[in-house]
Amino acid sequence: METYDALLASITPTSGPTRTILDPATGTAVGEAPVHTVADLENAIAAATAAQPAWAALGHDARSAALLRAADAVERSAEELARLLSREQGKPLNGPNARFEVGACAAWLRTAAATPLDPETLVDDGETRAELHYRPIGVVGAIGPWNWPMMITVWQLAPALRMGNAVVVKPSEYTPLSVLALVEILNQELPDGLLTAVSGGREVGARLAEHPGIGKVMFTGSTATGKAIIKSSADTVKRLTLELGGNDAGIVLPDADPKTIAEGLFWGAFINTGQTCAALKRLYVHEDIYDAVCEELTTVAAAMPMGNGLDEANVLGPLQNRAQYDIVAGLVDAARDSGARILTGGNPEQDRPGHFYPTTLVADIANDNPLVAEEQFGPALPIIRYTTVDEAVALANGLDVGLGASVWSSDPAAARKVAARLEAGTVWINKHGAVDPRIPFGGAKQSGYGLEFGTEGLKALGIPQVING
Repeated sequence: METYDALLASITPTSGPTRTILDPATGTAVGEAPVHTVADLENAIAAATAAQPAWAALGHDARSAALLRAADAVERSAEELARLLSREQGKPLNGPNARFEVGACAAWLRTAAATPLDPETLVDDGETRAELHYRPIGVVGAIGPWNWPMMITVWQLAPALRMGNAVVVKPSEYTPLSVLALVEILNQELPDGLLTAVSGGREVGARLAEHPGIGKVMFTGSTATGKAIIKSSADTVKRLTLELGGNDAGIVLPDADPKTIAEGLFWGAFINTGQTCAALKRLYVHEDIYDAVCEELTTVAAAMPMGNGLDEANVLGPLQNRAQYDIVAGLVDAARDSGARILTGGNPEQDRPGHFYPTTLVADIANDNPLVAEEQFGPALPIIRYTTVDEAVALANGLDVGLGASVWSSDPAAARKVAARLEAGTVWINKHGAVDPRIPFGGAKQSGYGLEFGTEGLKALGIPQVING
C-alpha cells in the first residue's frame, strides 16, 4: 500500500511539459499531469506490440491469475486511489461514488479473470467437426471519459488483457491523474510494456483511432466523438466497441408506489451527480401519481448533501468541469423560461467556489423542451406527465439514442411487457443504471454498438476463429 503522497509522486513527471489539474470542488491544484505527444503514443504502441505475444502465450489461466493479483493491488491502495479520484473528478468518497468506483475496479478485474470462455463445438456429427475459438486481437486502444475514469478504464482493459491483448489507454484530459495512478498500480502485477497510459490531447486520440498497430478501439464518450472514431478507424478496418451518449428514459406506471420507488428514482438519475451515460435523464410519470412522485422525489433530494467530496458527509459533488456546468445551467434556465416548474434547485450559489450546481427537479415540462430532448449530463431531472402507456412508450422511444431505460411498477410482469417495447440496450425494472460485470451491456441506435461485460464482453476482445476438420 502506498501513501497518497507517494502515489501522486509516482505519476508526477520529472521532465517534459505538464498541465496542472484543478479540483472541481475548490479550484485548487491536485497535481501535474504529463502532456504526452504522438511520439509518446508511438513508443507505447511499439512496447505493447513487443510485449503482447508472450502475454498471449501464457494462456487464460496465467493471465487470469495476473488479473487477480492486479485486483489485490488495487485494493491495497484503494483509499489512496479514491482520494485522488475525489479530488480530481469531484465525486464524494461516500455514496455510489469514489470508494464505490475503486471497489468496482477490483470487482471487474476479478470477474474478467473468472468468466469462463471455452471453445464451442459447433458441429460434431461423425463426419464434420467444427469448433469456435477466440484468439487475441493484438494491441487494443482504450479511450476513456472523465465521469467514471477509473472504472470505465477497467471495463476496457480487464477483458482485453484477459483475452491476451496488450492495451494502450488514453484518458480524458480532464481526469488523467486517476487513470495514470490506476495503471501505475496495475503494472505492479503486469509485464513491462503490456499496459501503458498516454495522457495527451485530441491529436493523440485521433492517432490512436487511426493507427495501423491498433487492432481494436474501445471508446466511451459522446456520440459526436464516437462518429469521428468510426471515420478514423475505417482505413484500417478496426474492430470497435462504442458506448456513446444516452438520454435514458424511465416510465413510472400508474400502479407504482411513489414512496417506495422515490429513492431508487433519485439515484438512477443523480448517481455521480448526474454525470453518467446510463443515468435516468427523462422521467415519464402517469398523471394519476404524478404529483405524488414529484413530492416524494423532492423529499429525497432534500436529504442528500452536496459538497466537497473529501467531506465524509457528502454524497453529491460538483460537476467535473465548467463547460458541463454551463450546459446544465443553460438547459435549466431555458426550461424555467419556458414555463416549467422548478420543484427544487435551479439557483446555484454564484459566489461558491467550484462547479456546484444544485440538485434540480423540473416538473410540468414539455417533451420537446431541450432539457428533455438533449442529454443534460448533470444534476437536473425533467419529469413529464403522461396519460396512456402507449403515449409513454412513444415518448421514450422518440429520440435517436437508446443506451438504457427503466420501468417502475408494483407488477414486475406488467413492467417487463412495457420494457420489451422500449428501444434501449438495457431496460431495468424498478431500478436504473445498475450494471453488473456478469451481464452484457451495450447501446442501441446512436448510443453505440458492441457489448461489454460477461462472456460476450470477452468475445468482443477476441478474433473468432473456426477450426473445421
